[in-house]
Amino acid sequence: MSGVLVVAEHAQGAVRASAMELIAAARAIGEQGAGPVTVAVIGGPESLADAVDVRGVQEVVAVPSPLEHFEAHIAQAALQAIIAEREPAVVLAGHTVESLGFAPAVAACLGLGFASDVTGMSFGEQGVLARRGAYGQRLIAELDFPGKRTVMLLTRTGAFEAAAAEAGGATRTRLELQLGGTARSERVELREPPAGDVDITKADFLLSVGRGVEDAERLAELEQIAQRIGATLSASRPLIDAGLLSSARQVGQSGRTVAPKVYLALGISGAVQHVAGMSKARLIIAVNSDPQAPIFNVAHHGAVADLFEVAAALQAHLG
Repeated sequence: MSGVLVVAEHAQGAVRASAMELIAAARAIGEQGAGPVTVAVIGGPESLADAVDVRGVQEVVAVPSPLEHFEAHIAQAALQAIIAEREPAVVLAGHTVESLGFAPAVAACLGLGFASDVTGMSFGEQGVLARRGAYGQRLIAELDFPGKRTVMLLTRTGAFEAAAAEAGGATRTRLELQLGGTARSERVELREPPAGDVDITKADFLLSVGRGVEDAERLAELEQIAQRIGATLSASRPLIDAGLLSSARQVGQSGRTVAPKVYLALGISGAVQHVAGMSKARLIIAVNSDPQAPIFNVAHHGAVADLFEVAAALQAHLG
């Protein structure tokens, strides 16, 4: 068995951003010895194949679905058929609501190695090695899968940098399966966030605030600064629990995993649950009055200072 099979999710006629992250991860372990990368697109318009035909992908397999919308049982049947035919060494899917509805069942039915919420991986002589948080993200667990010919990994969104949309020349395959009689579950529509809601996972620059901000007036000042410097406002859990910001802006294990170019953390202590959601940022700048704050362990640059003094200096600098 060899090769990496990527399951590309899509919605409303477009491939989800998570698919490009999976392709990048697949390409990395493919170069380490896992083998060629194949992307499976189950259902959806034929144009989806163009979106995932990027550099490093050798084949795109399109499986027509009898339904227009996502259906877990159909996705399960289709993926099991692809795995049985191609026998990949590794199968990658997102740790998402949709994939959790069918991927674990595929692994159980086929006896695959399996791990979810994966944040890192590598491939060597013993096969794939997966990394994920353990004990409330206080530790990083490394998992191997002895005796498993195929391993399925569900990766955390934002844990891997997305592959660039560089045109490739993949082989196109249309796999016709008899899926019309597949069992079906009740239809639950997964709606995309309304256009007006913020999506912090797509922001290049995040100004993130923590417990040190105690009231809405102070928060409004920081939000104004964020707008002026071109940043998106995000926060750690205490501000969400206090009702000062919506849960869409929460960074951390119980919120969103982000990987911006710049992450400016003001008044965030750096609890492991929060760090789990932002440690992949390219540049982390931390401001905290406590010199022992754990955030400084992951920050590239840090200042031991009062966050409001720093905010005032920023305001003065901006004029």
